[in-house]
Amino acid sequence: MDLLLWITIGFIITGFVVLVSMKKSMKVKLAFITANLEGEESSRKTRSIVWWIWSTVAWGIVSIILIVWWFHNHFG
Repeated sequence: MDLLLWITIGFIITGFVVLVSMKKSMKVKLAFITANLEGEESSRKTRSIVWWIWSTVAWGIVSIILIVWWFHNHFG
């Protein structure tokens, strides 16, 4: 197997591990935000949740690009 495949698999697995490990803390932050709609603490937690969502989207896009790139190099 080539290096690009191992990089792709490692990136995807690492992303899943990070995503699952952070999911619980994001649920706690979301519960805090819904209970306390006003305040500086709520605003900070909202920003962290938005960053987590954007990071997850970026991880997914990069994962798709790596998979397509590997298929292109392997079968193209």
